[in-house]
Amino acid sequence: MKVTIEVDCTPEEARRFMGLPDVSAVQDRMVAEMEEKMREAMNNIDPESLLKQWMPGAMQGFEQMQKAFWNQMGMGGGTADKDKK
Repeated sequence: MKVTIEVDCTPEEARRFMGLPDVSAVQDRMVAEMEEKMREAMNNIDPESLLKQWMPGAMQGFEQMQKAFWNQMGMGGGTADKDKK
């Protein structure tokens, strides 16, 4: 035998029916506090120093690759042009 029960109610009605506490006010305060902390953190972030911390060697490698590219294109204005003379 198979019995199917279908209940049509909102989440609020289901919460009250099950006797669960209403934590929406606490959740709203926590979300607001997290948003404020995230805004403060975003205002204090320096992207360049963050990248240097995460990838110290990769940035140097990128700079070297960029210099090599410009030197190959004949547009390098760095020390490579001085070495050619």
